[in-house]
Amino acid sequence: MIEKEEASGVENMGMSDVQHETHDRLVNLQTQIKEMSGDVVLVGDIMLDRYIHGYANNLNSRAPVPVLKETHRHDDVGAAAHVARGLENIGLDAILFGVVGDDQPGGNIIQALEDEQVECDGIAIIEDRITTVKTRLIAGREYLISNQQLLLRWDIEDDSPINAEAHSTIIDQAVTRISSADVLVISDYGQGVVTDDGAARLINAAKIAGVPVICDPKLTGLHRTAGADWVIFQTRGLDLMAKRMACNDSSEAAKILIKENNWNNLMVLQGENGVTVYTNNDEVISAPCTLSEPRGMIGIIDAAAVAVAAGVNLKLEVTDIAHLANAACECIMNGTQNFTLTSDDLANRLGEVAWSLQISQR
Repeated sequence: MIEKEEASGVENMGMSDVQHETHDRLVNLQTQIKEMSGDVVLVGDIMLDRYIHGYANNLNSRAPVPVLKETHRHDDVGAAAHVARGLENIGLDAILFGVVGDDQPGGNIIQALEDEQVECDGIAIIEDRITTVKTRLIAGREYLISNQQLLLRWDIEDDSPINAEAHSTIIDQAVTRISSADVLVISDYGQGVVTDDGAARLINAAKIAGVPVICDPKLTGLHRTAGADWVIFQTRGLDLMAKRMACNDSSEAAKILIKENNWNNLMVLQGENGVTVYTNNDEVISAPCTLSEPRGMIGIIDAAAVAVAAGVNLKLEVTDIAHLANAACECIMNGTQNFTLTSDDLANRLGEVAWSLQISQR
């Protein structure tokens, strides 16, 4: 006789104990993610993302480059502002601190964020500073339905130091808000908002208040993440660090980085290979990607940061946060060209993965 197990009133035939446990975790997460609330202090670089879509059917006659026939374009908030939008979309209140220039892109960013209820009082508008704009050309052949790809990205940015007085005011305001927040997220794109002193003050204030800290750092800014509860890398970043550190493999590098920087958890986003979390007690937790054909990668770090913020706000176990972040990345990588995470998309993806586990064993 074949024993049948029940989970949430649904018959799960043939699942192993691990699959059964994963199924139940995903179903529980699907319920919890729809009931989010809380405040997130978010400090980081703010930019505008511009996307130009079209067809690339031919090469230029004078150079071996594709000719883009534009079909449509749109602007979106980027970097820390994109994380803020994702937080709002899943039910968390984002309190954003950063800078923009006194120009049209800066004004567009603030207007877009205010339209989505992001608190923007902590954004300093600096005269004569250029707001960072990253433009991406995305195209495929006209007769193909899918398989669009990034052709080119060009950046307009101002990497000059931020006025010391303005920067001090931003950090002062953020530190004041941390004590009443549920999570602190530091999103460092190397454009001056996250400094050595500022990051130390933010993390120290969070530690005193018992607020979890999530960092999305540049590899050159790892020293600004000391004491973070969660740090997010993409797999190529960890591979690069392993080479720099002359480690045998990425796993060894992860353990050394955790110890050297006093991190609790290092989350590594591996695209088609899913998500792996290394912990400070030497656990390695993996959540495999379930997409048959992962496509777009734009925005997965932001999506993971939002998912981790949701997970720590819900006080989930590390394993659950790994699965939640993996589902968030899959929402971005499924090829819909939707670069912003929403609670509906995340809940639906969790349900789809749970269902696929169930029916694959029938």
